[in-house]
Amino acid sequence: MSNHENLSTPFIYLRSTGEKISVTKEQRDAFYKEADRIRHKEQHHHRCMCSKKHLWECDGDCIGCKYHAAGDTLSLDIPTEDGEANMYDCIPDSSPSMENVIADRILLEQLFSRLRELDPDADTIIQCWLDDYKISDRAIAEKLGRKQRTFADQMKKIRTELRKVRDH
Repeated sequence: MSNHENLSTPFIYLRSTGEKISVTKEQRDAFYKEADRIRHKEQHHHRCMCSKKHLWECDGDCIGCKYHAAGDTLSLDIPTEDGEANMYDCIPDSSPSMENVIADRILLEQLFSRLRELDPDADTIIQCWLDDYKISDRAIAEKLGRKQRTFADQMKKIRTELRKVRDH
């Protein structure tokens, strides 16, 4: 097959087997569109070092490619400068402390207890909040069968009382 025939016959190159598979132009275009998208992303992160003359070889499988580079990828197994640990060991723990979790739970129970003292429908209100923490006072008032304005006024007073519990 001459180079001229090669250019006129659409194909997909399978790097793993070294084969050129004849396909329709639409199939080739769809395949290389995705391979180009992947290659551009990898080039952006400096992980693809494929030269222009070898672009036809790109199948989007960068991990097994001879032009693949580490780029801006870091490994958590890299030792620290002192050699005593690795990067994974140095990741700060952003989870709350057990003391804070327990303190928050105690405060929540105190708030719920005070709410139950202030409103006979407190358990329904609490359940509404648990089901949807963004629920509006209007929606809760509808569930309770109360007028929205009356409920809003009651909740304003209740929230004032609950702030006192929180601030103690």
